[in-house]
Amino acid sequence: MATNTRIKGQRHDETREKRPHAHARHIRVSSRKAKLVVDLVRGKDVSEALAILSFTPNAAAPVLHKLISSAQANAVNNLEMDADSLYVAEIYANPGPTLKRFRPRARGSASTILKRTSHFSVVLDQR
Repeated sequence: MATNTRIKGQRHDETREKRPHAHARHIRVSSRKAKLVVDLVRGKDVSEALAILSFTPNAAAPVLHKLISSAQANAVNNLEMDADSLYVAEIYANPGPTLKRFRPRARGSASTILKRTSHFSVVLDQR
């Protein structure tokens, strides 16, 4: 029994993502609006991506700035990579769970308000 667990652990370590990455979940921004910002920084160097995000007037921009900074810190501290050679290899804005709220309407009825959330993922790599 323990042998099988050890073998599964070794197999998991072999297939684990070796590149630095970071995730932010349940962010109160629509994924459709966040994808516009995500497309601005995909494939760019980390310093250039952070500069773009600091001047982008969108609700998702500060969250993505913090996420890319976190992934950069993971690369430098945990994987001992050079911060200047990093670029945004993969970045995603996927839809998260939707909060459903109701607003009273005319003649005793109600309409639904959908408060959408997003899950952000970023993977960095070296040039």
